[in-house]
Amino acid sequence: MDNRTGEMQVFVRVVDAGSFSEAARLLRMTPSTISKLIARLETRLGVRLFERSTRRLSLTTEGRIYYERGQLLLNEFDEVERELSQGASSTGGTVRVNASVAFGVLGLEPILPEFWQAFPNVVVDLSLSDEIVDLYLDRTDVAFRIGPLPNSTMMARKIGTARRKIVAAPEYLSRHGTPTSVDDLTQHNCLGFNFRRSAPVWPMKESGRIVDRAVHGALLANNGETVRRMAVAGVGIARLGDYHARADIQEGRLVEVLSDVVAEDEEDIHALFLAGGRLPQRVRVFLDFVCPRLQRFLGSAPARAA
Repeated sequence: MDNRTGEMQVFVRVVDAGSFSEAARLLRMTPSTISKLIARLETRLGVRLFERSTRRLSLTTEGRIYYERGQLLLNEFDEVERELSQGASSTGGTVRVNASVAFGVLGLEPILPEFWQAFPNVVVDLSLSDEIVDLYLDRTDVAFRIGPLPNSTMMARKIGTARRKIVAAPEYLSRHGTPTSVDDLTQHNCLGFNFRRSAPVWPMKESGRIVDRAVHGALLANNGETVRRMAVAGVGIARLGDYHARADIQEGRLVEVLSDVVAEDEEDIHALFLAGGRLPQRVRVFLDFVCPRLQRFLGSAPARAA
């Protein structure tokens, strides 16, 4: 029978105890049994794990690697067994999450109470910002990104797709008129964004082609929620994600305009997380819980007309 895990446990205990005799006492084994087990382990691996030239045990380079990797593996075994024996609700720790303001408020926040019912020991450290954060520098576990993904070592789960709509309040349109062509936008207050990756252009269909039309307005905000509120207040015209404007359109606070000339203005939404090694249990249960529910949230947006 393969007992490599048991050999690894003995080896790690020897290193932690500092001697064969102390490890034998702690493990209730004889020093000779410990010595034979370590010798058998070294023979199988084909390397020396301990330097035996002095009376004090010291690790070789290979022994240090085996010890560090062994500790990680044994900790993972313990975590798996603890999860199975105590149930998923025992999972604990902090998950640092970043999302855009609108996606976080409308999509993620309503899910959290149900998540905490299932995982009461997980702390969600939630930051909402439309600026793109660096997962490494900000020590973020999960970031929900809207738009193209950068080439990186990060892993991603696709949540869904958001389509942009151009919307305005009925009050604004009654005062300024409803735009019926791309050129009409030059006469309107088009609300925009001020973060670095944004550009003052909206993609439009023009003469059978998709072009970026420059727009101008009285507001530049660092988040979509401010833009939405100003649009509802009748300040101007906004370009928002369909999930963001959904409730306002249904309740009549906003209406869609220029739907016939809006380009196929869609952006994918992903959950990003750092790659490498085993995903921490707290992060895995968070992703497994929220991703399907966020997919349903995005899927409830009205389908685009053919």
